[in-house]
Amino acid sequence: MDGETNRAREKVAMAGEVVLLDFWASMFGMRVRVALAEKGVKYEYKEEDLRNKSPLLLQMNPIHNKIPVLIHNGKPICESLIIVQYIDEVWHDRAPLLPSDPYQRAQARFWADFIDKKGELYWKNLN
Repeated sequence: MDGETNRAREKVAMAGEVVLLDFWASMFGMRVRVALAEKGVKYEYKEEDLRNKSPLLLQMNPIHNKIPVLIHNGKPICESLIIVQYIDEVWHDRAPLLPSDPYQRAQARFWADFIDKKGELYWKNLN
């Protein structure tokens, strides 16, 4: 690891804060931003240049090297649905993101999956 990456990671870890590595137009990042807003979680937003990814992004998501990445207390959480579940579990004392009724939860998950699949087609057609 280079010095810049180490310093960035140390800063995130020491702050004990929430940092979101994202790109403004990402629908997957939007899902995370909405979840954070619904829970009232304050976070630092770091815009990523997807053509020139930051050392922090590459370090925090070494498998896929993609956004969004939520960094909480220096630990990365990747993949938007996993991040949303994490947000709901960590800040469980605030309004739940999914309904308590199992059928309604299943319906919400169905529509999230539907949007994911349509979004993937959209992003593939853009590139």
